[in-house]
Amino acid sequence: MIFDDNRGFVEALRESGDLVEVEKEVSWDLELGAISRLACEKDGPAVWFKRVTDYLDEVSVFVNPVATWRRIAIALGLPPTATVREIYEAYEKGEANPVDPVEVTEAPCKQVVRTGVDANLFDLPTPMLHEGDGGRYLGTWDLVISKDVDSGWVNWGMYRFMVYDAHHLTGFPRPTSHLGKVFQEHYVAKGKPMPLAIAIGTDPLSHFAAAATYALGGDEASLAGGLRGRPVEMVRCETSDLLVPAHSEIVIEGEVLPDRVGLEGPYGEYPGYRTGEMGNGILFRTTAITHREKPVLTVDATGYKDDSSTVTALSGALAIKRRLERHGVPVRDVYVPPEGAVHLAVMSVDYGGQEVARKVLQVLTSRRALLSKLFLVDADTDVFDMGKVLHAFSTKCHPANGIHVIHYEGRANTLTPCYSQAERASQKGATVLYDCTWPGEWSREWETPVKATLDSIFSQEVREKVLRNWSEYGFKQ
Repeated sequence: MIFDDNRGFVEALRESGDLVEVEKEVSWDLELGAISRLACEKDGPAVWFKRVTDYLDEVSVFVNPVATWRRIAIALGLPPTATVREIYEAYEKGEANPVDPVEVTEAPCKQVVRTGVDANLFDLPTPMLHEGDGGRYLGTWDLVISKDVDSGWVNWGMYRFMVYDAHHLTGFPRPTSHLGKVFQEHYVAKGKPMPLAIAIGTDPLSHFAAAATYALGGDEASLAGGLRGRPVEMVRCETSDLLVPAHSEIVIEGEVLPDRVGLEGPYGEYPGYRTGEMGNGILFRTTAITHREKPVLTVDATGYKDDSSTVTALSGALAIKRRLERHGVPVRDVYVPPEGAVHLAVMSVDYGGQEVARKVLQVLTSRRALLSKLFLVDADTDVFDMGKVLHAFSTKCHPANGIHVIHYEGRANTLTPCYSQAERASQKGATVLYDCTWPGEWSREWETPVKATLDSIFSQEVREKVLRNWSEYGFKQ
């Protein structure tokens, strides 16, 4: 089942047992964030807070929509028990078959419309998610829509936004992000404000598309349609010509000012650490807030094993695979494990060796180097089984010859916790690749060790007999 809105998805989570509904009143000031953080760390269900201190029961907060593979599977219309490989395959199939959005004139997100001074950001139950955050973050599980004024290209992205005052937000799009590049190159350079819309609580696959690792100039709205198997319905904003998902819970319209900044951060980010200090962020001026009746604010309680550890990791892995394929790398599978906080990737190849390892490292750091740790394994290692990856690393990575490092400046991931403040300021960093493949020059017949596992060291006849009679031996699984 594919969902047209957030509410249908919530109902499906209720039916599958992947939702906790908190009826007890919870404070927006840290308590809500602490509960949500612990739920993530326990691989627990999504959380729907029905009553938030200082707010009417007409508004509520839904947290951690897709922070587990079970919930990713449900969002994609798969059984909750689908394997990670099956989830990857379903996403890849949808991505390969984009469906263009359609414009409508009436929409649930227009049930309540407030403009001008009536568009008060404090009317929304925005939580203070972590101790030490610079403020209350309204934009965590959002869909941010912007447009390149010159080419007409519309970008969807997922960016953090903090409440600055009743009518302003301040945000932190990285300079290398699509939003950051378009704003600096096409609006700041011309002294023009940038129209922006922040949709909150869309259908889950539209949020997937916004968070996806996608090419500059790509159409995330069509990606969302491909994942859904049908078009996303879009409606025009009240105060700009931007189109937003019609079934959003909340839409915040406004513009980013080219000549003003606002203090933003620090913030407990997806790597699992509070990053940076309070600094200058882009300043967004609100022009309208529209929402459904009884709106539900969707939130990602960012940190260790949050929603990005599944969504961003999934699309990022597929983007890495395609990029390596384009450069002639014999890649088989790519996995970005949730525990790696989108800083680590595992890649399997048909054949390895130092030449392949160096090429992988060069390809994945030539433009934006978001990952700092890479593991390269042979095709007989299941990249989705981290126990087997660790075994390959422990036994096949040569401690002197199997470790490759590349240094760079101007394209490092500034949210990498182990980088110093000076390194972050200059976007200076490094990526290490652990080559866990057999050397290409080794003879597979005489020099490569035989793995002592059922599928490697026994004949097909013996394997088939054992598997056929497994239950008769007394084993239950």
